[in-house]
Amino acid sequence: MNTTERHRNPHYRHLTLNQVDHYHSHGYVKNVPVFDASQTMTIQSKFRELANRLPRGVDINQVNMWHKCSRWFYELCREPVILDCVEDLIGPDFYQWAGQFFVKYPGDGSEVPWHQDAQYWPLSPQKTVTVWLAVYDTDDANAAMQVYSGSHLNGEYAHHVNDNPHYVLEQEADISDCRPEDIVTIDLKAGEISLHDSGLLHGSGPNRSQRDRCGITMRFCPTEVQCDLSVWPTFEVYMARGVDQHQLNPHGALPRAEGHPVRKFQHSSEFC
Repeated sequence: MNTTERHRNPHYRHLTLNQVDHYHSHGYVKNVPVFDASQTMTIQSKFRELANRLPRGVDINQVNMWHKCSRWFYELCREPVILDCVEDLIGPDFYQWAGQFFVKYPGDGSEVPWHQDAQYWPLSPQKTVTVWLAVYDTDDANAAMQVYSGSHLNGEYAHHVNDNPHYVLEQEADISDCRPEDIVTIDLKAGEISLHDSGLLHGSGPNRSQRDRCGITMRFCPTEVQCDLSVWPTFEVYMARGVDQHQLNPHGALPRAEGHPVRKFQHSSEFC
């Protein structure tokens, strides 16, 4: 089935041709509705439940791989509309390799400096699509993500160490060549998603509002992408759609109950 035929069939695809073209030329697409108001309220309640389950002293922003330990989180990442959107961008055979909450509570002064995700991940080729699900309405006031539109087409940017105490990442990209009109705020209504390329420069400021800001990220790759296990020995994949014909990466054990991570990059065997 060719691209045009696939887009004529709403059962097969979700994004429009214009949205797919926008993703490839600008590096992102935003404001894709997925969950209705009732479903979003359930997600908000579940977020609070999972956050409260973490042991004292464990920062929810400093743990990840929720899809390995929480059956609810795993199933959330299998929402058909989400997978339809990912399939539109990277094809029918793809796996999930990460799932995380990114939270900024009211008055949170932390900032995410400009960076490219791909520089942190020993994956080849770099073809990760990140889905960012808004748990609450997200805008400039409560630290919505911003992106440098089209920057994924410019290759790897130079990153330098910045010891700003408010930064949650040590590395910051040089965006001195950026035009102001190329900076786009990814404002989302609760229940909407954005999707962005792993080479897209992005960051976020402090939450200066009195509202929570929470996003759930889900990261997907086509099965041709391989991880360097000598660098990342706990890397595992979870098929989301299609068939893993390449068999380049280890597969993780499916979560059977509701657990929680206590540090980053845990192996699925730790939750069995």
